[in-house]
Amino acid sequence: MTTIDHKTGQLDDASKPLWARYRPGHHWKNAAEEFDGCKLGFWLFLATEVLLFAGIFVAYAIFRAKYPAAWVEGSSQLDWKIGGLNTVVLLVSSFTMAYSIYCFQTDKIKKGQQMLLATFVMGGMFLVLKLCLEYMPKMTGYFLAFDPALSHYTDLIVHDHAKLGGLLQYVEGYGGKAPGKYFTHGFASDVNIPLWWSVYYSGTAIHALHVVIGMTMIARTYFRSFKGHYGSGHYTFVEMTGLYWHLVDLVWIFLFPLLYLIH
Repeated sequence: MTTIDHKTGQLDDASKPLWARYRPGHHWKNAAEEFDGCKLGFWLFLATEVLLFAGIFVAYAIFRAKYPAAWVEGSSQLDWKIGGLNTVVLLVSSFTMAYSIYCFQTDKIKKGQQMLLATFVMGGMFLVLKLCLEYMPKMTGYFLAFDPALSHYTDLIVHDHAKLGGLLQYVEGYGGKAPGKYFTHGFASDVNIPLWWSVYYSGTAIHALHVVIGMTMIARTYFRSFKGHYGSGHYTFVEMTGLYWHLVDLVWIFLFPLLYLIH
């Protein structure tokens, strides 16, 4: 069935997928010009995101220069294995995101959907590792029962404080590593250690928020792809999503060594 597109006045074949029937906005000469404009605008937006994280990196550099002992002590309380695993997860997710863009560019729609789903799952894995294996123990003293790090504190586990049927085990004296004035950990040897945790949580929490935003964009792309919105003739939002996700990965590449490896 062929109809008239009322926006452009051109013939519109309803048997074709939506991406094949896509028409650029009236203020663009063609779809290629629209794509280039969108990409340039998104790069400018990403530049502002770089400025956001640059502020955190500047604060990190200043405080590390002033209080090196606090930075060494704070970093020694992070598990580089968890940070390294998160790094691997994000690097693999960068590949699956890039591959999904290629798949939509070449009309391998189903494969592209699979790669989007894989990227989303790995983003979720990153958040679970960050929240459950790092934030929760450090702030509250509660470990997941299957957390490998729990084996180092078997003598300090208070079994009477276990929750959720033993799923959460409490380690006495481990929690309280919160930022700034909320720091209550009683075994810090440097008076400036709360500054370290302030920088740590600022950098990693803002980054985690960007992971959530990226996953939201991926989810939107994934569900819209089933309606036929993306293919070789139109994949603008897929590529913008990929650019955002690569920024998320790039920021973590800097955060990981600065936070986890300096000691």
